[in-house]
Amino acid sequence: MNIKHFLLLILVFGLTAESKAQVQNRKPLHANPYMELPLGAIQANGWLKEQLLRMKTGLTGHLDEQYPQVAGKRNGWLGGDGDAWERGPYWIDGLLPLAYMLKDQELIQKVKPWIEWTLTNQREDGYIGPKPLTEKPKPEPGIQKEPVEDWWPRMVMLKVLQQYYSATGDKRVIQALSKYFKYQLQELPKHPLDQWSFWGNRRGADNMMVVYWLYNLTGESFLLDLANLLYKQTFPYTTVFTNAYTKQNDVRHLYPFNTGNTYPYNQELIQRLHVGQLQSFHCVNLAQGIKTPIIYYQQHPDSAYIKAVKKAFQDIALFHGQAQGMYGGDEPLHGNAPTQGVEFCSVVELLFSLESMLAITGDTEFADHLEKIAYNAMPTQATDDFNHRQYFQSANQVLITRAKRNFFEDDGHQGTDQCYGLLTGYPCCTSNMHQGWPKLVQNLWYATEDQGVAALIYGPSEVEIPIGKNHTVHITEDTNYPFDETIQFTLQTAKELSFPFHLRIPHWAEGATIAVNGTPVKEPTLPGDIVKINRTWKNGDKVTLTLPMHIETSRWAESSVAVERGPLVYALKIDEEWRKVSDVPYFGDFYEVYPKSDWNYGLLEKAIKDPANGFEVVKNNTQGQYPWNLTGAPLVLKTHAKQIPAWKLYKNMAGPLPHPFSEAADEETPIVLVPYGCSTLRISQFPVVN
Repeated sequence: MNIKHFLLLILVFGLTAESKAQVQNRKPLHANPYMELPLGAIQANGWLKEQLLRMKTGLTGHLDEQYPQVAGKRNGWLGGDGDAWERGPYWIDGLLPLAYMLKDQELIQKVKPWIEWTLTNQREDGYIGPKPLTEKPKPEPGIQKEPVEDWWPRMVMLKVLQQYYSATGDKRVIQALSKYFKYQLQELPKHPLDQWSFWGNRRGADNMMVVYWLYNLTGESFLLDLANLLYKQTFPYTTVFTNAYTKQNDVRHLYPFNTGNTYPYNQELIQRLHVGQLQSFHCVNLAQGIKTPIIYYQQHPDSAYIKAVKKAFQDIALFHGQAQGMYGGDEPLHGNAPTQGVEFCSVVELLFSLESMLAITGDTEFADHLEKIAYNAMPTQATDDFNHRQYFQSANQVLITRAKRNFFEDDGHQGTDQCYGLLTGYPCCTSNMHQGWPKLVQNLWYATEDQGVAALIYGPSEVEIPIGKNHTVHITEDTNYPFDETIQFTLQTAKELSFPFHLRIPHWAEGATIAVNGTPVKEPTLPGDIVKINRTWKNGDKVTLTLPMHIETSRWAESSVAVERGPLVYALKIDEEWRKVSDVPYFGDFYEVYPKSDWNYGLLEKAIKDPANGFEVVKNNTQGQYPWNLTGAPLVLKTHAKQIPAWKLYKNMAGPLPHPFSEAADEETPIVLVPYGCSTLRISQFPVVN
């Protein structure tokens, strides 16, 4: 790339002057090691751009046509008499970053009315959003009529407005948010976060994040008072995560968490607690709320807040964890059996929480966890064309039909929870699933506290980052990660620039190497570290990062074993038969998926003990084909297994795993394992046989 081409890129990728600067924490807030870049500064390439384009042509770009009850012109967030709750803002929370990343004017025009209505219809007292109607609207099927005044849906729109400002620099956002936060400071003492429903109380960190962001731009001191009030009114995650109880704050009887109880919603609690309290660890509330202590850490930088979150992740993995990085929650937390459901909303919200905590702490454990969810759980829960989605996925799912399973929330959904559709299960995920991929792209790159550049999450992309006040560097990341081990960065700059380049070494990457223009760097590359390459960079410099991906195994519930390589978990390849079900009342059309090959295999003990020799890595010549399906998988693992005849369907699921070393067939059968995200039907947590 010559300098003329580079200057053209600056014009193409350039943002408004108002939104170009990175937002660092203003004193007295604790300085963050990493800062998010303006929306539009990062562009996806390769398979990741193809993913975004499929979202554009799929539901993300056309939800207003496919789900007009929520995304259409009657929505309360457009001044209509329809849905005034979370679902419209949920859609825009994913559509807006997608539109500005793709620089797609058609999508931007779909976003603009939601922004304009919100900004131009703010009440004098500062309230934003749909106003109470003088007449009760006619009920519509599938539309949840919650109190219009509730704080929770406004929290989603706060995130939308923050992203809009990041992309455009529209100063009206600053004025509107300042006015709204003054309204909150005045009203919250009289009408706390759980005044109308418990959602705001569980998800107050989403509100708090935008308060801190605005404080960093304006320095208005009342915002810090508001943040303290929001934390006080939010569910006591720090206390519950750490079991830091005193006689005054003993909430164990209300919010059982770290008790060793796999099913925290026991009958005693069901009889004793109000439904709002009963939902304390609703799966999505936990995904959003887990970041609360670390968000607050910025104002009160005590390491206890970070330790609380890390302990929570350890406990969740122990009592509810699944191999793809998520946890059983269908909808309350429901234990660690590999057949328990994982809600799509939990996936995208936990990703956003991890992204938020990574920038504040620079902790690579959060980055590793983020990649595991993004590159395993997220791709499988939507169809390739992004037009249908599952409400619940499971680590082991071998039959997807309209039938009851061992899910907590099953009766009301008429057995559709795992079917791929528009409205199957519960349609919150139809609106909320869109934020996952765009926000992942937004967090591939960061500006750093030491005036440098950081790549902490890896994927094919390019970025433009200001260096100092008057200079810019453009970096292209060429890779087929997470399938390949090699990542190459090419720097383009109009003049030589000195700055540190931060690169994360994942915990699984033993023997990682870094070379600049073919010369190995001297800095140690220890797993879990962030390597900082300080040098003067010139136009055309190339950095090559190699992350060796070794085959490893991990242990999960029911003595099961998962097979992993790098950030990817692998699952048994099961041949699929998709069947369309048409015109079902309320649910419309959806798809069931039936197995066309056997699934009841146990992995061999000798392969588990020696994974390097027990599994063979086979790369497929897919020629850049979309990777997240059985035919496009860039690589697979081959091994041998034994069939276990006694392991059969139970309640339309893969039954409980056989006891270790259960009776199995004598002969060994060759099997193929595919990346988890490429599978629809799967066994990813296997029994082990001799």
